[in-house]
Amino acid sequence: MKSKFNYKVPILIAVVAIIGIIAGTKLKGTSKTNNGGDPKTKLLEILQLIDREYVDKPDDEKISDAAITAMLKELDPHSVYIPITEVQANNEDLIGNFEGIGVEFNLLNDTIVVVTPISGGPSEQVGIRSGDRIIKIDGKLVAGVKFKNEDVFKNLRGKKGTKVTVSIQRRDDKKLVDITITRDKIPIFSVDASYMAAPSVGYIKINRFSGTTIKEYIKAMTILKGKGMKNLILDLRGNPGGFLNAAFQLADDYLQDNKLVVYTEGRNRTREEYNATSAGNFEKGKLIILIDEGSASASEIVSGSVQDWDRALIIGRRSFGKGLVQEPFRLSDGSEVRLTVARYYTPSKRSIQRSYKGGVDDYYEDMNRRFEHGELYSKDSSSKDQDTVAYYTASKRIVYGGGGIMPDIFVPLDTTGNSKYLNQLFNKGIINDFILNHLDKNRDNLKAKYKNFEEFNNKWVADDQFVKLLTSYATANKLPLDEKGLKNSNTIIKIQLKALIARQLYGGDAYYEVINVLNESYNVALKAMSDNTFDKMKINYK
Repeated sequence: MKSKFNYKVPILIAVVAIIGIIAGTKLKGTSKTNNGGDPKTKLLEILQLIDREYVDKPDDEKISDAAITAMLKELDPHSVYIPITEVQANNEDLIGNFEGIGVEFNLLNDTIVVVTPISGGPSEQVGIRSGDRIIKIDGKLVAGVKFKNEDVFKNLRGKKGTKVTVSIQRRDDKKLVDITITRDKIPIFSVDASYMAAPSVGYIKINRFSGTTIKEYIKAMTILKGKGMKNLILDLRGNPGGFLNAAFQLADDYLQDNKLVVYTEGRNRTREEYNATSAGNFEKGKLIILIDEGSASASEIVSGSVQDWDRALIIGRRSFGKGLVQEPFRLSDGSEVRLTVARYYTPSKRSIQRSYKGGVDDYYEDMNRRFEHGELYSKDSSSKDQDTVAYYTASKRIVYGGGGIMPDIFVPLDTTGNSKYLNQLFNKGIINDFILNHLDKNRDNLKAKYKNFEEFNNKWVADDQFVKLLTSYATANKLPLDEKGLKNSNTIIKIQLKALIARQLYGGDAYYEVINVLNESYNVALKAMSDNTFDKMKINYK
Protein backbone atom coordinates (compact mmCIF):
# COMPACT_ATOMS: atom_id res chain seq x y z
CA MET A 1 0.00 0.00 0.00
CA LYS A 2 1.53 3.30 -1.08
CA SER A 3 1.59 6.25 1.29
CA LYS A 4 2.22 9.96 0.92
CA PHE A 5 4.01 9.98 4.29
CA ASN A 6 7.75 9.56 4.77
CA TYR A 7 9.23 6.28 5.92
CA LYS A 8 9.15 7.16 9.64
CA VAL A 9 5.40 7.66 9.91
CA PRO A 10 4.23 4.04 9.28
CA ILE A 11 6.46 2.98 12.19
CA LEU A 12 4.71 5.42 14.52
CA ILE A 13 1.32 4.34 13.19
CA ALA A 14 2.12 0.70 13.87
CA VAL A 15 3.11 1.61 17.42
CA VAL A 16 -0.25 3.23 18.10
CA ALA A 17 -2.09 0.20 16.73
CA ILE A 18 -0.12 -2.30 18.76
CA ILE A 19 -0.63 -0.35 21.98
CA GLY A 20 -4.34 -0.22 21.25
CA ILE A 21 -4.39 -3.99 21.25
CA ILE A 22 -2.11 -4.76 24.20
CA ALA A 23 -3.00 -1.89 26.52
CA GLY A 24 -4.57 -3.14 29.76
CA THR A 25 -3.62 -6.72 28.98
CA LYS A 26 -1.40 -8.77 31.27
CA LEU A 27 1.38 -10.00 29.03
CA LYS A 28 2.84 -13.45 29.42
CA GLY A 29 6.62 -13.22 29.72
CA THR A 30 8.80 -10.76 27.87
CA SER A 31 10.39 -10.65 24.48
CA LYS A 32 13.81 -9.10 24.25
CA THR A 33 15.17 -7.04 21.38
CA ASN A 34 18.70 -7.53 20.08
CA ASN A 35 20.06 -5.06 22.64
CA GLY A 36 18.23 -6.67 25.54
CA GLY A 37 15.27 -4.28 25.77
CA ASP A 38 11.60 -5.21 25.86
CA PRO A 39 9.96 -4.22 22.52
CA LYS A 40 6.56 -3.78 24.21
CA THR A 41 8.08 -1.26 26.65
CA LYS A 42 9.59 0.58 23.69
CA LEU A 43 6.19 0.78 22.04
CA LEU A 44 4.69 2.31 25.17
CA GLU A 45 7.51 4.84 25.30
CA ILE A 46 6.91 5.91 21.70
CA LEU A 47 3.17 6.20 22.26
CA GLN A 48 3.76 8.47 25.25
CA LEU A 49 6.25 10.48 23.22
CA ILE A 50 3.72 11.04 20.43
CA ASP A 51 1.06 12.02 22.94
CA ARG A 52 3.39 14.48 24.66
CA GLU A 53 5.48 15.95 21.85
CA TYR A 54 3.91 15.49 18.40
CA VAL A 55 3.28 18.79 16.59
CA ASP A 56 -0.40 18.20 15.68
CA LYS A 57 -3.21 16.12 17.09
CA PRO A 58 -3.36 12.97 14.93
CA ASP A 59 -6.58 11.39 13.67
CA ASP A 60 -6.45 8.45 16.06
CA GLU A 61 -9.06 6.32 14.30
CA LYS A 62 -7.58 6.79 10.86
CA ILE A 63 -4.01 6.01 11.83
CA SER A 64 -4.94 3.12 14.09
CA ASP A 65 -6.94 1.46 11.30
CA ALA A 66 -4.04 1.92 8.89
CA ALA A 67 -1.59 0.69 11.49
CA ILE A 68 -3.50 -2.49 12.31
CA THR A 69 -3.75 -3.25 8.60
CA ALA A 70 -0.01 -2.73 8.13
CA MET A 71 0.82 -4.77 11.22
CA LEU A 72 -1.27 -7.77 10.17
CA LYS A 73 0.26 -7.60 6.72
CA GLU A 74 3.61 -8.42 8.32
CA LEU A 75 2.20 -11.65 9.77
CA ASP A 76 0.72 -13.48 6.80
CA PRO A 77 -1.45 -12.75 3.74
CA HIS A 78 -4.75 -13.80 5.34
CA SER A 79 -4.79 -12.12 8.75
CA VAL A 80 -6.94 -9.04 8.13
CA TYR A 81 -8.54 -6.11 9.93
CA ILE A 82 -12.14 -5.20 9.15
CA PRO A 83 -13.34 -1.71 10.21
CA ILE A 84 -16.67 -1.54 11.98
CA THR A 85 -18.30 0.01 8.90
CA GLU A 86 -17.46 -3.10 6.86
CA VAL A 87 -18.03 -5.90 9.37
CA GLN A 88 -21.66 -6.57 8.46
CA ALA A 89 -21.04 -6.56 4.70
CA ASN A 90 -18.05 -8.88 5.09
CA ASN A 91 -20.04 -11.32 7.21
CA GLU A 92 -23.08 -11.45 4.94
CA ASP A 93 -21.49 -13.80 2.40
CA LEU A 94 -20.56 -16.28 5.12
CA ILE A 95 -23.73 -16.00 7.16
CA GLY A 96 -25.67 -16.56 3.97
CA ASN A 97 -28.14 -13.70 4.08
CA PHE A 98 -28.61 -9.95 4.20
CA GLU A 99 -31.60 -7.74 4.87
CA GLY A 100 -33.24 -5.87 2.03
CA ILE A 101 -35.96 -6.03 -0.63
CA GLY A 102 -34.67 -9.11 -2.48
CA VAL A 103 -33.99 -8.33 -6.13
CA GLU A 104 -31.20 -9.01 -8.57
CA PHE A 105 -30.62 -5.85 -10.57
CA ASN A 106 -28.54 -4.23 -13.28
CA LEU A 107 -27.86 -0.59 -14.03
CA LEU A 108 -28.95 -0.02 -17.61
CA ASN A 109 -28.87 3.41 -19.24
CA ASP A 110 -28.44 4.97 -15.79
CA THR A 111 -31.58 3.23 -14.48
CA ILE A 112 -32.05 0.39 -11.97
CA VAL A 113 -33.55 -2.55 -13.87
CA VAL A 114 -34.84 -5.58 -11.98
CA VAL A 115 -33.28 -8.73 -13.45
CA THR A 116 -35.38 -10.97 -11.24
CA PRO A 117 -37.00 -10.84 -7.81
CA ILE A 118 -35.43 -13.42 -5.48
CA SER A 119 -37.75 -16.36 -5.05
CA GLY A 120 -39.80 -16.10 -1.88
CA GLY A 121 -38.43 -12.65 -1.08
CA PRO A 122 -40.43 -9.53 -0.21
CA SER A 123 -40.25 -8.02 -3.71
CA GLU A 124 -41.69 -11.12 -5.34
CA GLN A 125 -44.49 -11.16 -2.76
CA VAL A 126 -45.65 -7.64 -3.66
CA GLY A 127 -45.53 -8.21 -7.41
CA ILE A 128 -42.17 -6.82 -8.53
CA ARG A 129 -41.40 -8.30 -11.97
CA SER A 130 -38.37 -8.92 -14.13
CA GLY A 131 -37.77 -5.90 -16.33
CA ASP A 132 -39.30 -3.39 -13.88
CA ARG A 133 -37.42 -0.08 -13.76
CA ILE A 134 -37.01 1.60 -10.40
CA ILE A 135 -37.36 5.33 -11.04
CA LYS A 136 -37.79 6.63 -7.50
CA ILE A 137 -37.00 5.35 -4.01
CA ASP A 138 -39.10 6.91 -1.24
CA GLY A 139 -39.99 9.74 -3.62
CA LYS A 140 -36.38 10.51 -4.51
CA LEU A 141 -35.42 10.34 -8.19
CA VAL A 142 -32.79 7.62 -8.75
CA ALA A 143 -32.91 7.31 -12.55
CA GLY A 144 -30.59 9.43 -14.66
CA VAL A 145 -28.58 10.60 -11.64
CA LYS A 146 -25.53 8.36 -12.17
CA PHE A 147 -26.36 5.86 -9.42
CA LYS A 148 -23.69 3.23 -8.73
CA ASN A 149 -24.12 -0.27 -7.30
CA GLU A 150 -23.20 0.92 -3.81
CA ASP A 151 -25.87 3.63 -4.05
CA VAL A 152 -28.48 1.00 -4.84
CA PHE A 153 -27.39 -1.12 -1.87
CA LYS A 154 -27.44 1.89 0.43
CA ASN A 155 -31.00 2.82 -0.55
CA LEU A 156 -32.64 -0.61 -0.88
CA ARG A 157 -30.98 -2.62 1.87
CA GLY A 158 -32.07 -2.05 5.44
CA LYS A 159 -33.19 -3.70 8.63
CA LYS A 160 -35.83 -6.39 8.56
CA GLY A 161 -39.30 -4.92 9.11
CA THR A 162 -38.51 -1.45 7.73
CA LYS A 163 -40.42 -0.27 4.67
CA VAL A 164 -39.36 1.36 1.42
CA THR A 165 -41.54 2.63 -1.42
CA VAL A 166 -40.27 2.19 -4.96
CA SER A 167 -41.79 3.90 -7.98
CA ILE A 168 -41.82 1.37 -10.82
CA GLN A 169 -42.05 1.95 -14.55
CA ARG A 170 -43.07 -0.97 -16.71
CA ARG A 171 -42.64 -1.40 -20.44
CA ASP A 172 -45.15 0.48 -22.58
CA ASP A 173 -46.57 2.19 -19.49
CA LYS A 174 -45.35 5.72 -18.82
CA LYS A 175 -47.26 5.96 -15.55
CA LEU A 176 -45.27 5.15 -12.42
CA VAL A 177 -46.59 2.55 -10.01
CA ASP A 178 -45.76 3.00 -6.32
CA ILE A 179 -45.09 -0.25 -4.47
CA THR A 180 -44.25 -0.43 -0.77
CA ILE A 181 -41.94 -3.28 0.22
CA THR A 182 -41.25 -4.49 3.75
CA ARG A 183 -37.60 -5.48 3.99
CA ASP A 184 -36.75 -8.98 5.18
CA LYS A 185 -33.86 -11.42 5.39
CA ILE A 186 -32.70 -12.29 1.89
CA PRO A 187 -30.74 -15.50 1.27
CA ILE A 188 -27.37 -15.40 -0.48
CA PHE A 189 -27.18 -18.70 -2.32
CA SER A 190 -23.94 -20.62 -2.46
CA VAL A 191 -25.15 -23.28 -4.91
CA ASP A 192 -25.08 -21.54 -8.28
CA ALA A 193 -26.48 -24.42 -10.28
CA SER A 194 -27.56 -28.05 -10.17
CA TYR A 195 -28.81 -30.09 -13.11
CA MET A 196 -28.47 -33.44 -14.87
CA ALA A 197 -25.39 -33.16 -17.08
CA ALA A 198 -25.96 -36.59 -18.67
CA PRO A 199 -28.06 -39.66 -17.93
CA SER A 200 -27.13 -40.69 -14.36
CA VAL A 201 -24.62 -37.78 -14.02
CA GLY A 202 -25.50 -34.79 -11.86
CA TYR A 203 -23.71 -31.45 -11.76
CA ILE A 204 -23.53 -29.04 -8.80
CA LYS A 205 -21.60 -25.77 -8.70
CA ILE A 206 -20.82 -24.22 -5.30
CA ASN A 207 -19.49 -20.64 -5.24
CA ARG A 208 -18.59 -20.36 -1.51
CA PHE A 209 -18.84 -22.25 1.79
CA SER A 210 -21.33 -20.33 3.91
CA GLY A 211 -23.74 -21.04 6.72
CA THR A 212 -26.38 -22.23 4.23
CA THR A 213 -24.18 -24.24 1.85
CA ILE A 214 -24.91 -27.72 3.20
CA LYS A 215 -28.65 -27.11 3.35
CA GLU A 216 -28.61 -25.94 -0.29
CA TYR A 217 -26.38 -28.84 -1.31
CA ILE A 218 -28.64 -31.45 0.31
CA LYS A 219 -31.66 -29.97 -1.44
CA ALA A 220 -29.86 -30.09 -4.79
CA MET A 221 -28.70 -33.67 -4.23
CA THR A 222 -32.21 -34.80 -3.29
CA ILE A 223 -33.63 -33.36 -6.51
CA LEU A 224 -30.86 -34.85 -8.65
CA LYS A 225 -31.21 -38.30 -7.09
CA GLY A 226 -34.90 -38.08 -7.84
CA LYS A 227 -33.94 -37.60 -11.49
CA GLY A 228 -31.78 -40.72 -11.51
CA MET A 229 -28.37 -39.36 -10.53
CA LYS A 230 -25.79 -42.05 -9.75
CA ASN A 231 -22.58 -40.06 -10.33
CA LEU A 232 -21.66 -36.44 -9.56
CA ILE A 233 -19.54 -33.61 -10.96
CA LEU A 234 -18.89 -31.09 -8.16
CA ASP A 235 -17.66 -27.76 -9.54
CA LEU A 236 -15.48 -25.82 -7.07
CA ARG A 237 -13.70 -23.70 -9.68
CA GLY A 238 -13.29 -20.13 -8.46
CA ASN A 239 -14.64 -21.03 -5.00
CA PRO A 240 -12.57 -19.00 -2.48
CA GLY A 241 -13.61 -21.01 0.58
CA GLY A 242 -15.47 -19.96 3.71
CA PHE A 243 -16.52 -21.90 6.79
CA LEU A 244 -14.33 -24.87 7.72
CA ASN A 245 -17.32 -26.73 9.15
CA ALA A 246 -19.19 -26.49 5.84
CA ALA A 247 -16.20 -27.98 4.03
CA PHE A 248 -16.00 -30.80 6.58
CA GLN A 249 -19.71 -31.60 6.23
CA LEU A 250 -19.44 -31.70 2.44
CA ALA A 251 -16.42 -34.03 2.52
CA ASP A 252 -18.24 -36.14 5.13
CA ASP A 253 -20.95 -36.82 2.56
CA TYR A 254 -18.39 -38.65 0.41
CA LEU A 255 -16.16 -40.40 2.97
CA GLN A 256 -16.89 -43.45 5.08
CA ASP A 257 -17.33 -43.35 8.85
CA ASN A 258 -14.27 -42.31 10.88
CA LYS A 259 -12.12 -41.35 7.87
CA LEU A 260 -9.99 -38.29 8.69
CA VAL A 261 -11.15 -35.30 6.65
CA VAL A 262 -8.75 -32.61 7.86
CA TYR A 263 -6.87 -31.58 10.99
CA THR A 264 -5.75 -28.17 12.24
CA GLU A 265 -2.81 -27.25 14.41
CA GLY A 266 -1.16 -24.00 15.54
CA ARG A 267 1.24 -22.54 18.10
CA ASN A 268 -1.58 -21.95 20.60
CA ARG A 269 -4.00 -24.47 19.13
CA THR A 270 -3.62 -28.16 19.84
CA ARG A 271 -4.25 -30.61 17.04
CA GLU A 272 -7.95 -30.87 16.26
CA GLU A 273 -9.16 -33.64 13.99
CA TYR A 274 -12.32 -33.70 11.90
CA ASN A 275 -13.37 -37.28 11.17
CA ALA A 276 -16.15 -38.36 8.87
CA THR A 277 -19.34 -39.67 10.42
CA SER A 278 -21.81 -42.31 9.37
CA ALA A 279 -24.06 -39.61 7.91
CA GLY A 280 -22.58 -39.71 4.38
CA ASN A 281 -25.19 -40.03 1.63
CA PHE A 282 -22.88 -40.27 -1.39
CA GLU A 283 -20.15 -42.69 -0.32
CA LYS A 284 -20.67 -44.76 -3.48
CA GLY A 285 -20.79 -43.58 -7.06
CA LYS A 286 -18.33 -41.81 -9.33
CA LEU A 287 -17.30 -38.40 -7.96
CA ILE A 288 -15.35 -35.76 -9.89
CA ILE A 289 -14.34 -32.41 -8.41
CA LEU A 290 -13.37 -29.52 -10.69
CA ILE A 291 -10.81 -27.04 -9.35
CA ASP A 292 -8.66 -24.22 -10.69
CA GLU A 293 -6.33 -21.49 -9.49
CA GLY A 294 -9.29 -19.71 -7.88
CA SER A 295 -10.24 -22.68 -5.68
CA ALA A 296 -9.00 -21.94 -2.17
CA SER A 297 -9.24 -22.82 1.51
CA ALA A 298 -12.42 -24.84 2.15
CA SER A 299 -12.44 -25.92 -1.50
CA GLU A 300 -8.95 -27.33 -1.00
CA ILE A 301 -9.99 -29.15 2.17
CA VAL A 302 -12.75 -30.97 0.29
CA SER A 303 -10.69 -31.79 -2.80
CA GLY A 304 -7.56 -32.66 -0.78
CA SER A 305 -9.36 -34.99 1.61
CA VAL A 306 -11.17 -37.03 -1.03
CA GLN A 307 -8.00 -37.14 -3.14
CA ASP A 308 -6.01 -38.54 -0.22
CA TRP A 309 -8.59 -41.27 0.29
CA ASP A 310 -8.82 -41.95 -3.49
CA ARG A 311 -12.55 -41.24 -3.28
CA ALA A 312 -12.75 -38.72 -6.14
CA LEU A 313 -11.06 -37.76 -9.36
CA ILE A 314 -9.75 -34.17 -9.26
CA ILE A 315 -9.78 -32.41 -12.63
CA GLY A 316 -8.57 -28.94 -13.64
CA ARG A 317 -5.56 -26.86 -12.58
CA ARG A 318 -3.55 -26.40 -9.37
CA SER A 319 -5.60 -24.72 -6.66
CA PHE A 320 -4.79 -21.44 -4.92
CA GLY A 321 -2.82 -22.81 -1.96
CA LYS A 322 -4.45 -21.35 1.18
CA GLY A 323 -4.01 -23.57 4.21
CA LEU A 324 -4.24 -21.03 7.03
CA VAL A 325 -7.17 -20.97 9.45
CA GLN A 326 -8.55 -17.57 10.50
CA GLU A 327 -10.55 -16.96 13.65
CA PRO A 328 -12.59 -13.74 14.06
CA PHE A 329 -11.92 -11.57 17.13
CA ARG A 330 -14.30 -8.69 17.85
CA LEU A 331 -12.58 -5.53 19.11
CA SER A 332 -14.05 -3.12 21.64
CA ASP A 333 -15.40 -0.68 19.03
CA GLY A 334 -17.17 -3.41 17.04
CA SER A 335 -14.47 -3.78 14.41
CA GLU A 336 -12.98 -7.19 13.79
CA VAL A 337 -9.64 -8.92 13.31
CA ARG A 338 -9.57 -12.22 11.46
CA LEU A 339 -6.33 -13.67 12.79
CA THR A 340 -4.55 -16.76 11.54
CA VAL A 341 -4.47 -19.20 14.46
CA ALA A 342 -3.62 -22.53 12.83
CA ARG A 343 -2.78 -24.40 9.66
CA TYR A 344 -4.85 -27.19 8.24
CA TYR A 345 -3.54 -30.47 6.90
CA THR A 346 -5.03 -33.14 4.67
CA PRO A 347 -5.26 -36.80 5.80
CA SER A 348 -1.85 -37.57 4.25
CA LYS A 349 -0.37 -34.83 6.51
CA ARG A 350 0.35 -32.41 3.69
CA SER A 351 -0.08 -28.68 4.19
CA ILE A 352 -1.85 -26.92 1.36
CA GLN A 353 -0.51 -23.44 2.19
CA ARG A 354 2.00 -22.05 -0.30
CA SER A 355 4.94 -19.97 0.85
CA TYR A 356 4.53 -16.31 1.76
CA LYS A 357 8.13 -15.65 2.74
CA GLY A 358 8.40 -12.94 0.08
CA GLY A 359 5.68 -10.84 1.74
CA VAL A 360 2.03 -10.17 1.00
CA ASP A 361 2.52 -8.30 -2.27
CA ASP A 362 4.76 -11.03 -3.64
CA TYR A 363 2.27 -13.66 -2.44
CA TYR A 364 -0.57 -12.19 -4.47
CA GLU A 365 1.66 -11.83 -7.52
CA ASP A 366 1.67 -15.62 -7.68
CA MET A 367 -1.32 -15.69 -10.03
CA ASN A 368 0.50 -13.47 -12.53
CA ARG A 369 3.58 -15.64 -12.25
CA ARG A 370 1.53 -18.76 -12.98
CA PHE A 371 0.36 -17.11 -16.18
CA GLU A 372 3.79 -15.80 -17.17
CA HIS A 373 5.57 -19.10 -16.43
CA GLY A 374 3.07 -21.08 -18.46
CA GLU A 375 1.62 -23.08 -15.58
CA LEU A 376 -1.95 -22.50 -16.71
CA TYR A 377 -1.03 -24.28 -19.94
CA SER A 378 1.36 -26.97 -18.69
CA LYS A 379 1.13 -29.15 -15.57
CA ASP A 380 4.92 -29.51 -15.27
CA SER A 381 5.42 -25.75 -14.80
CA SER A 382 3.89 -25.82 -11.29
CA SER A 383 6.05 -28.48 -9.64
CA LYS A 384 8.70 -25.98 -8.51
CA ASP A 385 6.12 -24.18 -6.34
CA GLN A 386 5.28 -27.27 -4.29
CA ASP A 387 7.22 -29.17 -1.63
CA THR A 388 9.64 -31.82 -2.85
CA VAL A 389 8.53 -34.15 -0.03
CA ALA A 390 6.23 -36.86 -1.34
CA TYR A 391 3.03 -37.80 0.44
CA TYR A 392 0.88 -40.80 -0.39
CA THR A 393 -2.81 -41.38 -0.92
CA ALA A 394 -4.55 -44.47 0.44
CA SER A 395 -3.65 -46.41 -2.75
CA LYS A 396 -0.04 -45.12 -2.60
CA ARG A 397 -0.37 -42.51 -5.32
CA ILE A 398 2.14 -39.68 -4.82
CA VAL A 399 0.83 -36.21 -3.99
CA TYR A 400 2.62 -33.05 -2.87
CA GLY A 401 1.84 -30.28 -0.39
CA GLY A 402 2.82 -26.69 0.18
CA GLY A 403 1.37 -25.18 -2.96
CA GLY A 404 -2.28 -26.09 -3.31
CA ILE A 405 -3.95 -29.24 -4.63
CA MET A 406 -2.60 -30.63 -7.88
CA PRO A 407 -5.38 -32.26 -9.94
CA ASP A 408 -5.23 -35.90 -11.02
CA ILE A 409 -6.03 -34.81 -14.57
CA PHE A 410 -4.63 -31.46 -15.67
CA VAL A 411 -6.69 -29.36 -18.08
CA PRO A 412 -4.88 -26.35 -19.57
CA LEU A 413 -6.52 -22.95 -19.88
CA ASP A 414 -8.02 -22.56 -23.35
CA THR A 415 -7.59 -19.05 -24.77
CA THR A 416 -7.93 -19.89 -28.46
CA GLY A 417 -11.29 -18.14 -28.77
CA ASN A 418 -10.29 -14.99 -26.90
CA SER A 419 -9.92 -11.58 -28.51
CA LYS A 420 -9.68 -7.96 -27.49
CA TYR A 421 -13.11 -7.42 -29.04
CA LEU A 422 -14.65 -10.16 -26.86
CA ASN A 423 -13.09 -8.67 -23.73
CA GLN A 424 -14.38 -5.21 -24.58
CA LEU A 425 -17.92 -6.52 -25.16
CA PHE A 426 -17.90 -7.80 -21.58
CA ASN A 427 -15.73 -5.20 -19.83
CA LYS A 428 -17.79 -2.32 -21.16
CA GLY A 429 -21.02 -4.09 -20.21
CA ILE A 430 -22.21 -4.02 -23.82
CA ILE A 431 -23.19 -7.66 -24.23
CA ASN A 432 -25.13 -7.62 -20.95
CA ASP A 433 -26.92 -4.36 -21.79
CA PHE A 434 -27.74 -5.70 -25.26
CA ILE A 435 -29.42 -8.78 -23.76
CA LEU A 436 -31.38 -6.67 -21.26
CA ASN A 437 -32.62 -4.39 -24.05
CA HIS A 438 -33.52 -7.36 -26.24
CA LEU A 439 -35.47 -9.06 -23.46
CA ASP A 440 -37.18 -5.80 -22.55
CA LYS A 441 -38.89 -6.04 -25.94
CA ASN A 442 -39.06 -9.79 -26.45
CA ARG A 443 -39.30 -11.44 -23.01
CA ASP A 444 -43.01 -12.28 -23.20
CA ASN A 445 -42.76 -13.60 -26.77
CA LEU A 446 -39.82 -15.85 -25.92
CA LYS A 447 -41.53 -17.22 -22.81
CA ALA A 448 -44.66 -17.94 -24.84
CA LYS A 449 -42.74 -19.62 -27.67
CA TYR A 450 -40.51 -21.75 -25.44
CA LYS A 451 -42.54 -23.16 -22.57
CA ASN A 452 -39.49 -24.42 -20.68
CA PHE A 453 -35.71 -24.40 -20.82
CA GLU A 454 -35.50 -27.74 -22.62
CA GLU A 455 -37.47 -26.33 -25.56
CA PHE A 456 -35.39 -23.16 -25.58
CA ASN A 457 -32.09 -25.05 -25.40
CA ASN A 458 -33.04 -27.43 -28.21
CA LYS A 459 -34.49 -24.88 -30.61
CA TRP A 460 -33.12 -21.37 -30.00
CA VAL A 461 -29.74 -20.42 -31.46
CA ALA A 462 -27.83 -17.16 -31.62
CA ASP A 463 -27.46 -17.04 -35.40
CA ASP A 464 -25.34 -14.66 -37.47
CA GLN A 465 -28.21 -12.20 -37.74
CA PHE A 466 -28.54 -12.03 -33.95
CA VAL A 467 -24.80 -11.49 -33.61
CA LYS A 468 -25.10 -8.68 -36.15
CA LEU A 469 -27.69 -7.01 -33.91
CA LEU A 470 -25.15 -7.21 -31.08
CA THR A 471 -22.31 -5.71 -33.12
CA SER A 472 -24.57 -2.90 -34.35
CA TYR A 473 -25.53 -2.17 -30.74
CA ALA A 474 -21.85 -2.20 -29.80
CA THR A 475 -20.97 0.23 -32.60
CA ALA A 476 -23.76 2.57 -31.50
CA ASN A 477 -22.22 2.45 -28.01
CA LYS A 478 -18.76 3.47 -29.26
CA LEU A 479 -17.20 0.04 -29.68
CA PRO A 480 -16.21 -0.25 -33.35
CA LEU A 481 -16.57 -3.62 -35.07
CA ASP A 482 -13.40 -5.72 -35.07
CA GLU A 483 -13.94 -8.23 -37.88
CA LYS A 484 -10.91 -10.33 -36.99
CA GLY A 485 -11.80 -10.40 -33.30
CA LEU A 486 -15.42 -11.26 -34.08
CA LYS A 487 -14.37 -14.14 -36.30
CA ASN A 488 -12.00 -15.53 -33.68
CA SER A 489 -14.54 -15.25 -30.83
CA ASN A 490 -17.70 -15.99 -32.82
CA THR A 491 -18.47 -19.34 -31.17
CA ILE A 492 -17.91 -18.01 -27.66
CA ILE A 493 -20.05 -14.93 -28.35
CA LYS A 494 -22.95 -17.04 -29.63
CA ILE A 495 -22.89 -19.39 -26.64
CA GLN A 496 -22.57 -16.48 -24.22
CA LEU A 497 -25.58 -14.76 -25.79
CA LYS A 498 -27.67 -17.90 -25.47
CA ALA A 499 -26.52 -18.50 -21.89
CA LEU A 500 -27.32 -14.93 -20.81
CA ILE A 501 -30.81 -15.12 -22.28
CA ALA A 502 -31.33 -18.54 -20.65
CA ARG A 503 -30.39 -17.11 -17.24
CA GLN A 504 -32.82 -14.23 -17.59
CA LEU A 505 -35.68 -16.50 -18.65
CA TYR A 506 -35.05 -19.73 -16.76
CA GLY A 507 -32.49 -19.07 -13.98
CA GLY A 508 -28.94 -19.99 -13.01
CA ASP A 509 -29.21 -23.72 -13.77
CA ALA A 510 -30.06 -22.90 -17.38
CA TYR A 511 -27.15 -20.48 -17.68
CA TYR A 512 -24.58 -23.07 -16.59
CA GLU A 513 -26.10 -25.83 -18.66
CA VAL A 514 -25.53 -23.68 -21.74
CA ILE A 515 -22.19 -22.07 -20.84
CA ASN A 516 -20.52 -25.29 -19.65
CA VAL A 517 -20.16 -26.29 -23.29
CA LEU A 518 -17.17 -23.92 -23.21
CA ASN A 519 -15.76 -25.48 -20.01
CA GLU A 520 -13.06 -27.96 -21.04
CA SER A 521 -12.67 -29.35 -17.50
CA TYR A 522 -16.39 -30.11 -17.52
CA ASN A 523 -16.11 -31.85 -20.90
CA VAL A 524 -13.14 -33.91 -19.70
CA ALA A 525 -15.16 -34.87 -16.61
CA LEU A 526 -18.09 -36.07 -18.68
CA LYS A 527 -15.74 -38.24 -20.75
CA ALA A 528 -14.10 -39.68 -17.61
CA MET A 529 -17.53 -40.66 -16.30
CA SER A 530 -18.05 -43.02 -19.24
CA ASP A 531 -14.59 -44.56 -19.80
CA ASN A 532 -12.21 -46.58 -17.60
CA THR A 533 -10.43 -43.59 -15.98
CA PHE A 534 -11.71 -44.33 -12.46
CA ASP A 535 -10.52 -47.94 -12.53
CA LYS A 536 -7.23 -47.03 -14.18
CA MET A 537 -6.44 -44.44 -11.49
CA LYS A 538 -7.71 -46.65 -8.63
CA ILE A 539 -10.48 -44.25 -7.58
CA ASN A 540 -13.01 -45.79 -5.17
CA TYR A 541 -16.59 -45.57 -6.39
CA LYS A 542 -18.12 -49.03 -5.98
